[in-house]
Amino acid sequence: MSQSIVNFLINWNSTMFILSPIAITVGILIFITFKIKLVRTKTHKEKYDLISKREYSYLLSMHISIAAAIFFICNTYAAEGLTHSFMWFWIRLFIALCIGVLYGYVAVLMLKFYYPSQQARRLKYHRYAPRINPKSGNKMKLLSEEEEDAYLDEGMQAEENVFSVDYDVWIDVETGDTLIEKYEGRLHALECDRCGFQTLKLEKEEITQEASDNEEGELIKHYKCSYCKRIKRRTVKLSTQKSASDFKITDATQFVDDPLHNDPRILAIKIEILTTGGGSQNFEFQNLNEARKFLNEFDLNQLKEGNN
Repeated sequence: MSQSIVNFLINWNSTMFILSPIAITVGILIFITFKIKLVRTKTHKEKYDLISKREYSYLLSMHISIAAAIFFICNTYAAEGLTHSFMWFWIRLFIALCIGVLYGYVAVLMLKFYYPSQQARRLKYHRYAPRINPKSGNKMKLLSEEEEDAYLDEGMQAEENVFSVDYDVWIDVETGDTLIEKYEGRLHALECDRCGFQTLKLEKEEITQEASDNEEGELIKHYKCSYCKRIKRRTVKLSTQKSASDFKITDATQFVDDPLHNDPRILAIKIEILTTGGGSQNFEFQNLNEARKFLNEFDLNQLKEGNN
């Protein structure tokens, strides 16, 4: 084995010994940083927002650092064998890469399937934990959906009606002071550029020009604000190459009772329902008829109850 290869292997081992504790330290610091931010937030609403919007990215970054640390540590194993066989360097490198990727893959699966239920439990606690009136020190009461409408303006009620935003109203019974907290709703809506409320929703899609093999098509999306009634249109170019992944179920989709007449491009239909707590539910159907039946019978209240 040449001296240059030996020097490379020595430098490689030294680098791995240095990088492994650094990667572990970075992962620990990421986790501690998030915990410090969580402790320093004062109100339950701020904690709710921090957990729902930032916690996942912090945990993912932490696990990536740990996966890198595992890769570095595995590359320090049996270092004395490198001077006898250069092939051991490649074998150890491959094994280290497999172990590091395996840890990262398992971590991502845990974040995708196990973490959402744990996050939803903590989000529920912070959202419904009793609020204290900072002026009087009294405990505040959370109003029901029917009672809170008296304290919401028309725009807020419109946002709730399209499920884009959910408002909680807390009241100090003794003093009459109120606290209104805003949460993301179950369904997505855009912010209207006229009234400023999140009530702009897609009403229909209209294909004005079919895509061909030589020319792009054109699709017009029609939006309407349920509060100020603003109508907005957006033009989208359609690709000349069609695939099953490009096909979308819209108002123009023709649902037929006979599944044999469904679009032959459709192999399966997958519906994913995401919750504000970070969880998700997936439903898969063999044809449009089954998907239509599901959408017709689906009740949003069932999804809400399933998250409580």
